[in-house]
Amino acid sequence: MTTPLIYIALPVMNEMERLPLLMQSVMNQSFRNFRLIVCVNQPESWWDDPQHQDVCNENQLTITYLRSLEDKRIEILDRTTKGRGWPPKGHGIGFARKFIMDYITSIANSGDIIISMDADTVFKKDYFSSVDENLRLNPAASAIAIPYYHSLTFSPELDRAMLRYEIYMRAFAINMWRIKNPYCFTALGSAIAFPVWAYKAAGGMTPKMSGEDFYFLQKIVKTGRLLHWNGEIVYPAARLSDRVYFGTGPALIKGIAGDWSSYPVYDSKLFDLVAETVKSFGSLYKNDIPTPLDEFLLRRFGELPWQGLRLNFKTQQHFVRACNEKIDGLRILQFLKESQPADEKVSQNALSELLKSYAKLFPELLTGLETEVDFGTSAIEDLNLVRNVLFEIEMNYRKIHWNEFTGLITMYN
Repeated sequence: MTTPLIYIALPVMNEMERLPLLMQSVMNQSFRNFRLIVCVNQPESWWDDPQHQDVCNENQLTITYLRSLEDKRIEILDRTTKGRGWPPKGHGIGFARKFIMDYITSIANSGDIIISMDADTVFKKDYFSSVDENLRLNPAASAIAIPYYHSLTFSPELDRAMLRYEIYMRAFAINMWRIKNPYCFTALGSAIAFPVWAYKAAGGMTPKMSGEDFYFLQKIVKTGRLLHWNGEIVYPAARLSDRVYFGTGPALIKGIAGDWSSYPVYDSKLFDLVAETVKSFGSLYKNDIPTPLDEFLLRRFGELPWQGLRLNFKTQQHFVRACNEKIDGLRILQFLKESQPADEKVSQNALSELLKSYAKLFPELLTGLETEVDFGTSAIEDLNLVRNVLFEIEMNYRKIHWNEFTGLITMYN
């Protein structure tokens, strides 16, 4: 069997502080058959904006640095030099990722692999090999949602915010796994890998200012098979960044300012309402019955969607799949957000109840753990212990149930 070529898709903007650490991780890989495609980018208008001159200049330093490595496996896509920057309505991380990946698919073989990456991420020497092996053992897989773990920075303020954000993400993922929902992925741009053929089959990445990784994995769930386990994980940095509209960087900025309204730890009972609605899809094929999400769906769509889906999908199996496509990861997030007040005490109570609910399943993890945490005053060490417990619970789901809930095709075809 021919060894695939791994293409690393790396968007870069204002990254000279972190880039050498990433390059060290890349160059130390045991898997050597790779190419690194770097898109150094920013809007063209920034060259005429004094507030962004430093970014433009640092991007030029980045190109100089990459060229100084004199490695033929590195290819630079220059969208930063004057005359080559992004147009006013077509810039941002989502556009950069799509630009790189579309370029890769134009030169790569269908069996080659794309690893999506960010400049603030590091990983161990067998990371590329683990992705290659995973996709070789699972040739039908369309993508891997790579497990992740943010490293502590030893800045108390930043670490507290990072742990609060990661607890939010892991609590969400665990609850989605618990109710056996196919949209149980966590989307990080630095933690996705997929074959070239799967990228094309999914219709590529949708260019967005932020959240392009989430929307891409949602497309994978609807059109293919998403893996959740990998032998190696990635270690993104915890850092403040306002280059995207939502995601880790903006979340940490808002969180340090005391605003966690966009990232509550949701009450597990809300996920139970989602599960109850999903279980009713088979019955809804025959006629309308009340579901816990009815009020939300009426607000979103102006009407309940069931009758329209019945008209378009003539078998119960296809109808149920269509319902799962309609009530997707985005809709579930919207329902959760509209259903829970933005109150840190509510989030703390939700976290406490979630931890207690797993005490019998994971006694070795939760024995002696302080489940009553205060995000603002609990010691960093205690928050880190909670994060680590949630990490282990999530990894258990990913590892033990890696072949379940991988996509609507496998569930309903």
